[in-house]
Amino acid sequence: MSSPTATIPSTMKAFVISSAATNINPLDNGSLLTVPTPSMPSPKYALIKVLRAGICNTDLEILRGYMGFKGVLGHEFVGRVVKLHDDASEEVRKEWLDVRVCGDINLGCCNSVNPPTCGVCDDSLGYDGVHSNMSRNHCPNRTVLGILNHDGTFAEYMILPITNLHKVPDGMSNEVAVFSEPLAAACRVLEQGLVCFKYNDEKRHMARGGDRVAILGDGKLGLCVAEICGREYLRCTMDEECGTTAATITKPAAPILFGKHQHKLDFVANSGVETRLVSTCYDDDEQLTVSSNHSNKYDVVIDATGNPNGLTLAMSLCRPMGTLVLKSTCAAGVKGFHSAPIVIDELKVVGSRCGPIEKAIELLEAMIPERMVFLR
Repeated sequence: MSSPTATIPSTMKAFVISSAATNINPLDNGSLLTVPTPSMPSPKYALIKVLRAGICNTDLEILRGYMGFKGVLGHEFVGRVVKLHDDASEEVRKEWLDVRVCGDINLGCCNSVNPPTCGVCDDSLGYDGVHSNMSRNHCPNRTVLGILNHDGTFAEYMILPITNLHKVPDGMSNEVAVFSEPLAAACRVLEQGLVCFKYNDEKRHMARGGDRVAILGDGKLGLCVAEICGREYLRCTMDEECGTTAATITKPAAPILFGKHQHKLDFVANSGVETRLVSTCYDDDEQLTVSSNHSNKYDVVIDATGNPNGLTLAMSLCRPMGTLVLKSTCAAGVKGFHSAPIVIDELKVVGSRCGPIEKAIELLEAMIPERMVFLR
């Protein structure tokens, strides 16, 4: 069933990667084509008209050959459900038809026409009780919107399972809602429990209060991570009853965002993070020697540079037995990369990927307009 006002064409415009990345300019590896409008394979799916799509660094890496993806690119979006399967129930039609949505990008095999029993995406194996939301992100048979075997958002129309959809509040603009996916990815750092600004252990709490955190990268994702970590820092260091900084706790150091562009760093200057130019991490103009003021000083280092060389700096900043959080996906490897520091310093390396869209929408709705400038 379609929306009463929707006319669904049989074809649509889409940005498509048709072959392996061979061109020097990554944009030349994709083309704007006329392709068939996608059809829904089962009543579990919805057809969505894309209202706005976001460009992620992962999209640029895919154009350079990452994942070997072929198809319609893109995974950040806000859209409107314009059609449901003919066999969709009346209840589903009333709830979802003509509704604005964002969506989770991972499609578990439980959404297939003849679902296998992987035990992960339906959580029948109970992994979610041990690993935070493993069912959402890690079905072994998954496809991924615009990244792995599922056409993405750089098109007029797209399909997703209804269980992947999240409603967008009426008062939220498309310009804001489209940032739900990258902000959710930032929220994943906290969802995984990788950062703690308020230790429960009394000895550690009295000594430093909480983790010393460095964030690398002032692109969209890095700014989102900084915003989320800054808010968590303020929450953990404020007295819950009076809303002021608690005098009875040892206040941890604020998280620090390191980036290359002062005007970008200024976007999150009042969010609870400190900001520094990444050049201040080094003792020399050639950026070969990490300063003693920063070398091995941080409990948690989050790499959101989108640059394979960001890992090298992250390892240098992280203290022995600290945690490296990798948010970057890159087609190229790190030239001259040596893993010895990870082994010698016994570093914990953790990947961090997709997060809670519903939490991101909640945060976007709560942010005052002035705070939204960092997303534009």
